[in-house]
Amino acid sequence: MDFWLILFYIDWTLFIIISLTVFYMLVFTILSCFSRHSETPKSKKENRFIILIPAYKAGRNVELTVRSALGQTYPQRLFDITVISDHCDEMTNFHLAQQPITLLTPNFEKSSRAKSLQLAINNLPQFKIYDIAIVLNAGNIVEPEFLSQMNEAYEAAGTKAIQAHKLSQNRDTAPARLSAIFEEINNSIFRRGHITLGLSAATAGCGMAFEFNWFKKNIMTANTNWDDKELEILLMRQHIYVDYFDDIMVFDEKTRRAEEFNRQHGNWVQSQVSSIMRNVKYLPMAIMSRHYDLIDKILQWMLLPRMIMMAVILFMGIVLPFVYMTMAIKWWALFAIVLFIFALATPNYLVDKHWNRTFFMIPIIFLSAILSRLGTGKALRKYVDKKL
Repeated sequence: MDFWLILFYIDWTLFIIISLTVFYMLVFTILSCFSRHSETPKSKKENRFIILIPAYKAGRNVELTVRSALGQTYPQRLFDITVISDHCDEMTNFHLAQQPITLLTPNFEKSSRAKSLQLAINNLPQFKIYDIAIVLNAGNIVEPEFLSQMNEAYEAAGTKAIQAHKLSQNRDTAPARLSAIFEEINNSIFRRGHITLGLSAATAGCGMAFEFNWFKKNIMTANTNWDDKELEILLMRQHIYVDYFDDIMVFDEKTRRAEEFNRQHGNWVQSQVSSIMRNVKYLPMAIMSRHYDLIDKILQWMLLPRMIMMAVILFMGIVLPFVYMTMAIKWWALFAIVLFIFALATPNYLVDKHWNRTFFMIPIIFLSAILSRLGTGKALRKYVDKKL
């Protein structure tokens, strides 16, 4: 086959695939600008909470999470905290044992967050009745009004699942700043934009409130390393709307090292691929029954990850001018649209003097990820971690 014909097919195939992802992001980014939650009314009912904190090889981070969870203005008699300390060091467990919490110290041969949450549910006192289960990760920090806000939001939403606003608490390196930006872009596109259109918000894996009995039943079915994805698809299949409250904050510590950043994104890509493979079979029935939440969720998982999308756009935009100039113009236009999306979806507080530099570092961070997979590029990874 002729070289130019092969190049033409490859070029347009990649462009169409990536354009669909960009179009999806653009639509929901614009919609996110019109998302406005009305003021949450004060609730007369005070629900009883159980806060679950799975912690795997966590040190001081889980102690900070527990401290912030204990410092609530919500009546202390109405919430309990269970920490599942899996493979944490003895000093961490000693400090946690001094707190007014339930501490579980499993030693799973093969650890997973689902196993920790299942253990916590099975060890809850039988005589205590809970209304709402909240899942936090080790390292999450919540404000003193967190439970009061969740209580009011839960009563106002009238649904069994609520996602809080997850955002970064540190932005001291390029990977941390990039994680913070991507987190807020997720909030804009997959949460604010979605609830504007009446679709369910995407879950973030932590900072979530579930109706307790629903959570107790459904967490027991989780059997992969991505329990949040399993719960999310169960919510969609059971026609349970996931609401999102932008004013309920959960601060998450972001990784400061490029190697850890790449590892996390690699895990997210794996979870996305696994979720598609396990759930794409529900797409035809969802289309036939006009189950828009489920259709959207499966299509959402089929989108290209942003790092891969940016890498392909940059590669094609740089290489094609040396092959055939006119073929590169559409990629430059697509790149401009992506930058517009990122700019529109990013809150003003993140647009600082590091904004431009952070995005220019994406190719370097992505290259370090590729080299890391190949077992090379140690010097580049050290440079990224030390200098950025």
